[in-house]
Amino acid sequence: MRIDVLLDVKTTLGEGPLWDVGQERLYFIDSFDGRVFRTTADGGELRAWDVPEKIGSMALRKDGEGAIVSLQNGFHALDFKTGDVDLIHDPEPDRPANRINDGKVDRKGRFFAGSMDTMEEGPFGALYRLDPDFTVTKVDSGIICSNGPCFSPDDRTFYFADTWTGEIWAYDFDVSTGAIANRRTFTRVDTAGGGAADGSTVDSEGCLWNALVYAGKLVRYTPDGAVDRVIDMPVKKVTSVMFGGPKLDILYVTSMAKPPLPRFPGDGVMRGSLFAIHGLGITGVPEPRFGA
Repeated sequence: MRIDVLLDVKTTLGEGPLWDVGQERLYFIDSFDGRVFRTTADGGELRAWDVPEKIGSMALRKDGEGAIVSLQNGFHALDFKTGDVDLIHDPEPDRPANRINDGKVDRKGRFFAGSMDTMEEGPFGALYRLDPDFTVTKVDSGIICSNGPCFSPDDRTFYFADTWTGEIWAYDFDVSTGAIANRRTFTRVDTAGGGAADGSTVDSEGCLWNALVYAGKLVRYTPDGAVDRVIDMPVKKVTSVMFGGPKLDILYVTSMAKPPLPRFPGDGVMRGSLFAIHGLGITGVPEPRFGA
């Protein structure tokens, strides 16, 4: 196994790595600076787009010409050619202290993204589903900090975390309708070192990988919730993970240069870098596009 710094871009709050198999490009975001990045598997051809608000996540659109982005005030459409950002729907106009955070697309092209309390204190957030026709449905509520949505390879389970509960949850998932039900504890996160569950992905063997933010660890869980592997990263503030590369065998890891709240520690010179882990002997699954 080898951990490389792919890009030393010093993202204030790097998040949401997204490998698109069609373009063979890696997208990632800077949540606080409001920026979408795109690069090649080896860190070349770096390109960036500014968005007008803090961004929590993105989904590549079906035609590949733009993205759906979850911003401070709802879901928006980003056009890569013009850089224009247009509002689709704001599900929480009555909650100005919230912002839409982490999100992923299911294999029917629906975008699941949850909101969070920006002070990460109160259960004022919710989980939403944005369908290809731009219909928005609230599918869960009472969430402090939405993180880590992803789907099992067999499309039967949806995973999701409220970061400060100390748990990652599993739901029954109906891929034909997009409905989730029967929320239960998938695993309890080891928070003894000050870490918490952040972004997640699922590999081709059905195991879930989670970034343990503030603890500097990546944890692989088996489908029954047992810890299978722990990787120590060179920075503490790792935020999210995604398999990519032409063979889907590189694990990309985002990190933050500055903590969003002052109670969290700083990192060394590699803070805010985008990392690439080679030699794991494990592959990911292709990420769908929105509207597919």
